Amino acid sequence: MPETWTPTSWRAKPICQVPTYPDAQRLATAEAELASYPPLVFAGEARRLKAGLGNVAAGKAFLLQGGDCAESFAEFSANNIRDTFRVMLQMAVVLTYGAAMPVVKVGRMGGQFAKPRSADTEVIDGIELPSYRGDIVNGIDFTPEARIPDPMRMVRAYNQSAATLNLLRAFAQGGYADLHKVHQWTLGCVAGSLQGKLYQDLANRLSETLAFMGACGMTSETTPQIRETEFFTSHEALLLEYEQALTRVDSTSGDWYDCSAHMLWIGERTRQLDGAHIEFLRGVKNPVGFKAGPGMSPDDLLRLVDALNPDNEPGRLTVITRMGAEKVEEKLPALVRAVAREGRHLVWSCDPMHANTVKAGSYKTREFDRILAEVKAFFAVHKAEGTHAGGVHFEMTGQDVTECVGGSKAVTEARLGDRYHTHCDPRLNANQALELAFLIADALKVERAAQSADRAAS
Repeated sequence: MPETWTPTSWRAKPICQVPTYPDAQRLATAEAELASYPPLVFAGEARRLKAGLGNVAAGKAFLLQGGDCAESFAEFSANNIRDTFRVMLQMAVVLTYGAAMPVVKVGRMGGQFAKPRSADTEVIDGIELPSYRGDIVNGIDFTPEARIPDPMRMVRAYNQSAATLNLLRAFAQGGYADLHKVHQWTLGCVAGSLQGKLYQDLANRLSETLAFMGACGMTSETTPQIRETEFFTSHEALLLEYEQALTRVDSTSGDWYDCSAHMLWIGERTRQLDGAHIEFLRGVKNPVGFKAGPGMSPDDLLRLVDALNPDNEPGRLTVITRMGAEKVEEKLPALVRAVAREGRHLVWSCDPMHANTVKAGSYKTREFDRILAEVKAFFAVHKAEGTHAGGVHFEMTGQDVTECVGGSKAVTEARLGDRYHTHCDPRLNANQALELAFLIADALKVERAAQSADRAAS
């Protein structure tokens, strides 16, 4: 039997990828302040997301998870939130239309502040300072003062997350997401591009369908599904002091929920089976996930699956693969077969970003063709294994950035410096994200056609 879980039991476990705060009393003050604040999300919302992810696990829906690499205090604005939300809506429409199935929309927003690092310190011009771990921990400026971990940054991150969630709920439920406004979601940086034209063609067809439905009495006023949408938030559960402070007992079920986000995941660097991060997430009832790289063995995968989802509950667990374009077809099949053999219910999602990072001069970048190649290989493996390619996990933004090279509206290495704004890793811009959505929709159409053929044959 596993040890008894409490919100503090992680503190007795080995932990990595956490800052060392110089002032213990200031840390205690920040944790106490956060613990007194209202929850950012609610247990009922997390249960609705779990139900949606259960449909994904059953092959009846698709997961679209995307947003910023690392949210920052400096770039926080209503326009940035709105533009990323608009791109997610556009991608979801493309995927829904292509796959003819619901799309579960989960943003890397409202809490994605902390970042794991490959080293505790970095050296520039012979000066060694603590690594930047995200705005929730320390500052990006390379000065001794900025790099001191400050626990009160967690309070600022909470306040920014609360404002972000407030705006996202207004957009999702207040009419902005009404399908009748599908033409209005196009960003200026996408208009006129090939993807913009493809999207406008799709929007025209959708408008014709909505006009027909309206003639039959199905309007925004009579059908809420046309007028509004569900949009959930997620982030990497890295800074456990913050997560614990926002963990609450649900009054209706008596279960513990991490109320900092609807969904939490664990990265490659913190998924040790006996570690603090696994210990914390195994006890909260939110949907959770973990990253699986090319070094993941089937046995290790199954141990993590059993630790985080011992009841084999559909929708509870998402495995987010990050193999690298050249390794997916070699490494992923064994994992998929092990899960199928053991009858485990989970969502398979593809993160084609993190294992495809390269250097171009002084910039970190990602090649669009390699991102696309990993997505294609992910779908090919699941098609071959007869399983559902359940979702994708992107670092992207609604801003017209030049951080990933390639795409039909080509960003070249020479142009990376034009609008390279990320605080950490390179993100897809709106045009690149929409291009991927169309390509994924085509893959989902193929999967749907194969399933229809199988049903007809049986």
